[in-house]
Amino acid sequence: MSTSKTATALRFAAALSTNSDTRHAVAEVCRQAGEQLSGPANLGLVFASHHHGPDFEPVAAGICDSLGVENLLGCTGEAIVGGAREVEGQPAISLWLAMLPGVTIQPMHLEFEETPEGASFVGWPEDMPEAWPDGSALITLGDPFSFAADAFLSRINEDHPGVPVVGGMASGASAPGESRLLLGRSEFSQGAVAALIHGPVRIRSIVSQGCRPIGQHFVVTRANQNVIQDLGGKPPLAQLQELFPSLSAAEKMLIQRGLHVGRVINEYKDQFGRGDFLVRNVIGADPSSGAIAIGDFVRPGQTVQFHIRDARSADEDLRQLVGQARADSASPPLGALLFTCNGRGTRLFLEPNHDAGVLRDRLGDIPTAGFFAAGELGPIGGQNFIHGFTASVVLFERSDNG
Repeated sequence: MSTSKTATALRFAAALSTNSDTRHAVAEVCRQAGEQLSGPANLGLVFASHHHGPDFEPVAAGICDSLGVENLLGCTGEAIVGGAREVEGQPAISLWLAMLPGVTIQPMHLEFEETPEGASFVGWPEDMPEAWPDGSALITLGDPFSFAADAFLSRINEDHPGVPVVGGMASGASAPGESRLLLGRSEFSQGAVAALIHGPVRIRSIVSQGCRPIGQHFVVTRANQNVIQDLGGKPPLAQLQELFPSLSAAEKMLIQRGLHVGRVINEYKDQFGRGDFLVRNVIGADPSSGAIAIGDFVRPGQTVQFHIRDARSADEDLRQLVGQARADSASPPLGALLFTCNGRGTRLFLEPNHDAGVLRDRLGDIPTAGFFAAGELGPIGGQNFIHGFTASVVLFERSDNG
């Protein structure tokens, strides 16, 4: 655990290198990011394409030696974000640094274990407080093959309600053992690396699921595990059939390509809009009964709504949520992390650099870094989930007393 006491103001820096030589790329990002700060950073995150995977441990050593950063997290990714760029299919290393005066940072390497009592996660620091302080956030980078993110997030939601878990799962690996994670100077191929952050900094999360609702919302009136049997007293396919004629030709085509269902997280709200739904894919349908199966468990009494996803919806959703976050804050963000799905980028949008570009458009030229993830972590309605096709954004702002 470390607490910075030497700096007097929050400062951030970011640098990107597309040099294919790992040693030269590390030197380049260290020099560029270091020049942006007036002192040593106490938190760093580094993201590297798999071109640099074989030399990932030396990456950590090079950064620690050059900059003296106390706490360093990192992982490999299919594509890398640096500033307003998203580097796909090419070598890239992105480095992000933060000077967080008075902020406590507790780094850790966690591993998943299956026990007779259920899922267990080991590796918690001995000095970890039982009750996490108000305003805490947990940045987490995990290996998708060995770390049970769903079980982990459920545990955090239960034990530490209201604490956001933000980050993503390493991507680009085709088999277990190929992902690379960094914690300080150490390299791992399984589990997750994380840092609990609390103190005089405001950490805000934006989760843009890239969907928009269609039709009206319904109450689930009959369900079994992940199968919705009735919505508002009718089979879901019957409700969809009644909605279908009112949709545009483009919306009908999107339904045929892939339908989604959003489940309301906070049922106590009077109205539901963007950010209120946890969106999951429809993974099957039974024409005889009219039931549908989704990638989530549902129960009677929950509120749901059909959703569709396309590039236009994803663009509108991210722009609106980032713009609203900026408007809601009295203090502009000073740094940002972007964990976007490897199904976005040029696989979804016609032009490259979309998500990183939206952050630049809405927030200005602030230090930004991230990667394309195989699952994005972030809260919806105050509860943490792992998402797909999502852009999870983390904003760092001055605290009320900072």
